[in-house]
Amino acid sequence: MANDTNFDVIIIGGSYAGLAAAMALGRALRRVLVIDSGKPCNRQTPHSHNFLTHDGRPPKEIAMLAKEQVAKYNTIQFVDGLATGGAKTANGFEIKTASNESFRAKKLIFATGIRDLLPDIDGLAACWGITVIHCPYCHGYEVRHEKTGILVNGETAFEAGQHISNWTKDLTIFTNGPSTITPEHTSQLTKHNIKIVEKEFARLEHTDGYLQNIVFADGTTSSVKAIYARVSFEQHCTIPETLGCELTDKDFLKTDTMFATTVKGVFACGDNMTGLRSVANAIASGTTTGIMVNRELILEEF
Repeated sequence: MANDTNFDVIIIGGSYAGLAAAMALGRALRRVLVIDSGKPCNRQTPHSHNFLTHDGRPPKEIAMLAKEQVAKYNTIQFVDGLATGGAKTANGFEIKTASNESFRAKKLIFATGIRDLLPDIDGLAACWGITVIHCPYCHGYEVRHEKTGILVNGETAFEAGQHISNWTKDLTIFTNGPSTITPEHTSQLTKHNIKIVEKEFARLEHTDGYLQNIVFADGTTSSVKAIYARVSFEQHCTIPETLGCELTDKDFLKTDTMFATTVKGVFACGDNMTGLRSVANAIASGTTTGIMVNRELILEEF
């Protein structure tokens, strides 16, 4: 529960990007409120990688340590809850939560991430972030040289196969139904010994998220160590759009080089504005956003 209702900055989203922004602003002596519902998108992922000083550490441990360090700055307060509404005011913005609390600030930072829209395949959600993975830079080394699948079809299949072949040569593209990969791309993939299987998935057999078999609709199976899946997504929080923030053609929040959205006073960082999804990138963008917001406040106040 926050003691105050008026702040310099409200940050919606208290995972890696949001906490990094909060630290930068706290160190700049700003009064900050962090509102977080406690559901980071990587909560099933057992280990974070490609992050200097934390390589191989569980994401939850990184987040707990981050919050502990941010909480030491006495100008930063926290609310455990879900932000449900936002509006412009004469002096900034107002944010309301599901518990009917209301807070005001001069600036807003959305570090709200995205919601993955997973295919409706039995067992896939339980494996997501563990052995059904999205990023070779986050997970590829751990399944290097292993028998690996890619759940993809259509025009993005060739680039996916080309890219993942850097980590393993035992690679199969599963189109989960009739292939819509062009004949030219099919020929190129086959030339590089990347197999294409068009059978429809029935379910994934696994133990605690660790894949054992793909079971197809015809009853046959295929064993792979991991599956890369390119899934669609939606913004986890719709408040930026209600405030007038524009999205890109790929449905990310549109920001400039200063991490400002198309609405003055509203900023965004982390997964909601970039496809570079990793803890390290989230923290980098959060730190930069905190600095940019403080810079804007200084220029307005000086």
